[in-house]
Amino acid sequence: MADTSSLPPSPRSERANAPLAFITGASSGIGQALACRYHQAGWRLALVVRRADELRAWVQAQGWPTERCQVYSADVAVPDSVIAAAHACLAQQGLPDLVIASAGISIGMDTAERGDLDVMARTFAVNNVGMAATFHAFIRLMRERGSGTLVGIASVAAIRGLPGHGAYCASKAGVVSYCESLRGELRGTGVRVLTVLPGFIDTALTRGNRYPMPFLMSAPDFADRAFRAIQAGRSYFVIPWQMGVVAKLLRMLPNSWFDRALQGRGRKAREGEHR
Repeated sequence: MADTSSLPPSPRSERANAPLAFITGASSGIGQALACRYHQAGWRLALVVRRADELRAWVQAQGWPTERCQVYSADVAVPDSVIAAAHACLAQQGLPDLVIASAGISIGMDTAERGDLDVMARTFAVNNVGMAATFHAFIRLMRERGSGTLVGIASVAAIRGLPGHGAYCASKAGVVSYCESLRGELRGTGVRVLTVLPGFIDTALTRGNRYPMPFLMSAPDFADRAFRAIQAGRSYFVIPWQMGVVAKLLRMLPNSWFDRALQGRGRKAREGEHR
């Protein structure tokens, strides 16, 4: 038998040995932009969405080979659904090196309206419980391996509550605290927990906003900056950095000044409300 040990690896074997990223919310916006950036960097992908057939068609249109990218169907708001997708990934592609919980929803609410309490419950189901369920299936195996990165996508909206945005702001504040707690729990195991706080990113979630959005940036630009920050292992970072400065200044404002500054600010559109 010929000695092939000195031959360069085939493209197929290189792909099989490439690191694996598991990304939820990959059908659009930030999640899809992150998927594109990681594919560009040569990673294998496990993408989780509700409408898997649509994303598979999109992936095929991009020319991404199936050995580089698999799509799994799951409703992140249902823990057992996203856990099943994680188990399918483990069976078909192996244990991810990176998990990004990017799935999220943003809907305005008015606490005086009974229906908006259901909006709040759904927001927490996706943005918070869904994130924990996304990480759940991988944590024990990553600890055993001694490596892995879990990334929670929060928002600068976590830093101060905005009028009409109670469900979203509260959920993203919860993401920050949850990831901080998880980071402490996994310290010393080799598993890193990172928190990303996007500012205003040009996606379907923000295009209907009825208020100014300073430092608005494109989703691909955000994804490139997030990729570099994640690779650097930064535990907490705001993108763009200018929004981090603004958020810190707002956090320092006395409540009376903050309330006055936001008086009359446009509210986030409620479900079914004209944007």
